[in-house]
Amino acid sequence: MTEFKNPFMDMDVQKMMGEFKIPNVDVDAVVAAQKKNIEALTSANQLAVEGMQAIAKRQADIMRQTVEELQKNMQSFMSNGAPEAKAAKGTELTKTAFEKAIANMKELSEMVAKSNGEAFDVINKRVAESLDEIRALTEKAKK
Repeated sequence: MTEFKNPFMDMDVQKMMGEFKIPNVDVDAVVAAQKKNIEALTSANQLAVEGMQAIAKRQADIMRQTVEELQKNMQSFMSNGAPEAKAAKGTELTKTAFEKAIANMKELSEMVAKSNGEAFDVINKRVAESLDEIRALTEKAKK
């Protein structure tokens, strides 16, 4: 069985664009700009992946800590004692767990915001550079 080969993968876009004689267009500059765009997208994607990996790792750590605390608290709660003391202990454990859950959610949301911000900054910087490049090319074409 023959393997499918995409005919577009072997195309030399820069050579092909160079064959089209478009007046006042610097094909090399356009190709270089597109290469920078792809590099920026790749960098932003890498930052996003790293951020999501860090978030997933932190979520796993939180889950492990929660299970450990739950086991410890259940042992403490199940020990002999007066019902009033157990009720007070249960209320305290619930309050502590709730506060910890809120803190964890806040930490994770801050991690997501930071990760998204870093990826967005790469794209934003490249868009600004790209607009400057377009302005320079248009000014060059006017001459």
